[in-house]
Amino acid sequence: QVQLVESGGGLVQAGGSLRLSCAASGKAFDVMGWYRQAPGKQREMVATITSGGITNYADSVKGRFTISRDNAKNTMYLQMNSLKPEDTAVYYCNAKSILPRLEVWGQGTLVTVSS
Repeated sequence: QVQLVESGGGLVQAGGSLRLSCAASGKAFDVMGWYRQAPGKQREMVATITSGGITNYADSVKGRFTISRDNAKNTMYLQMNSLKPEDTAVYYCNAKSILPRLEVWGQGTLVTVSS
């Protein structure tokens, strides 16, 4: 069974740090990423990483967040530094496979940044 399990969310003060983890089971994925959805807003891409390590970041998190993955453990991470209240959202892990064509979402983990 293909599954993504996130962990690491929580409450942190502005300026603080958190690290999110996403453990994939069932298969390896070509592209993995983090998305977030704040209350009343649409889900947006935060960062993505390919199996070869190519990364892409939203402008709003560049220089503060770092995405990485351990292919041997089939796990992806998001190191979030210098957190701001506007980073408050539910963060979702996403994984895509090209062959076979497959997309999976995690259940989401809440990150709350207090001012």
